[in-house]
Amino acid sequence: MAEFTMELNDEQKEVRDWLHGFAADVIRPAAAEWDEREETPWPVIQEAAKVGIYSLDFYAQQYFDPTGLGIPMAMEELFWGDAGIALSIVGTGLAAVGVLANGTEEQIGTWIPQMYGDANDVKVAAFCSSEPDAGSDVASMRTRAVYDEAKDEWVINGTKTWATNGGIANVHVVVAVVDPELGSKGHASFIIPPNTPGLAQGQKFKKHGIRASHTAEVILDNVRVPGSCLLGGKEKLDERLARARERAKAGGERVKNAAMATFEASRPAVGAMAVGTARAAYEVALDYAKTREQFGRPIIDNQGVAFQLADMRTSIDAARLLVWRASWMAINGKPFTAAEGSMSKLFASETAKKVTAQAVQILGGNGYTREYPVERMHRDSAIYTIFEGTSEIQRLVIARTLSGMPIR
Repeated sequence: MAEFTMELNDEQKEVRDWLHGFAADVIRPAAAEWDEREETPWPVIQEAAKVGIYSLDFYAQQYFDPTGLGIPMAMEELFWGDAGIALSIVGTGLAAVGVLANGTEEQIGTWIPQMYGDANDVKVAAFCSSEPDAGSDVASMRTRAVYDEAKDEWVINGTKTWATNGGIANVHVVVAVVDPELGSKGHASFIIPPNTPGLAQGQKFKKHGIRASHTAEVILDNVRVPGSCLLGGKEKLDERLARARERAKAGGERVKNAAMATFEASRPAVGAMAVGTARAAYEVALDYAKTREQFGRPIIDNQGVAFQLADMRTSIDAARLLVWRASWMAINGKPFTAAEGSMSKLFASETAKKVTAQAVQILGGNGYTREYPVERMHRDSAIYTIFEGTSEIQRLVIARTLSGMPIR
C-alpha cells in the first residue's frame, strides 16, 4: 500500500506538466469556439488521441497509479484548460469505470478498447443511468431488462437522459431494472454494442455550461443484447439478487447497485474536475487584480479584493486535499467510513461555484462578458453540484454514513 503524500513523484510531475502544456496549447485556444458552437470538439479529441491522452493505455496508467493521484492530477489539469472540451475528452472514462467496476476481465478487455478507438478513428462511450423520472432517486428507475432464456439475450426498453455522449457513442453502458421488487438493489449494467438495433438518440440538450460536451437522451426500444453483455455475468447477478432478497426479508439494505458502484469510484475524479475549473478562474482573477488599476493603484491593493483571493486559494487547496485523500483511500482499498468520496465531491464542487463567482466579481463588468474566460468558467462550474450526485445527495450520503440512520 502506497503511503499518502501530497508530493508528486518525478514521473507524476512529468505527466502533469505534459497535460498542462496540452491544456494550455490545444484546449484553451479552442475553448471559446466550441462553447459557442455547442458541438463535440472532434478535432481536439483527435489531437488528444494522437499524443496519447485520449487512450485506454493512458487512462489505465492513471487509474491504477498506486498513489491514487494519477486520475485527480490528470482531471485537474485538463479541466484547468476548459471544462466542456475536457469533459468531451474524459467523458468516455465514466463508461470505462462502469465496466471496470462491474465487468469481468473478458468484458474489460473486449469493450473498453472499443470505447476509445484509435488516433485515426476516434470513438467515444456513454454511461446511461439517469432517467426523466429517476435522477437522484435511482429506485424510481423504469428502464427494464428482461432475460430471454431461450435465446440467451436481454431485452431492454426505456429512456435514459442526461447521458454524456448519448447517442453518438460507439459503446453505451446502460443501467436497467432486472428485479423491480428489489428497488435500487434490483439493477444491473449492460453493454450495448455498436450499431445495435433499437437504440437511438433522443433530444440533444442545449445547456447553460459545458457546451462542448454532448448531452442527450438515449431511447431503448426492444434492444436485444447477448447474455455476455450483462456486466459481471448472469451467475454473479443471480447471487447478488439472492443476497438482496434475503437481506430484504431480514430488513437489511447493504447491497450496492451497479450505478452506485460506478459513481462511488468516480466522485473524487469529479471533485478534481471542479478543482481544475476553480483554479483556472482564480488564476485569471489574480492576474487581473495585479494589473487592473483603479484610483491610481492595482485593485489587489484593496483588502476587499485581496481577501477574496486569499479565501479562493485556501478553498481550492482544501478541496484538492479532500480529493487526493479520497483518491488515495479508494486505490488502496480503504473504506469510506465517513463518506470521504462524497465529502471530496461536495466541497470541491461548491468551491468551484463560489470561486468562479468571485472571479466574475473581481473582474467586474469585464467578468460578465465573453471576452474573458471567467464568464464561461462560472457557467461551467454549475454542473459540478448537479451531475453524478447533487450536493444535496452528497450531504445525505455523508449524514447517513456518519449517523447510521436512514435520513431522508
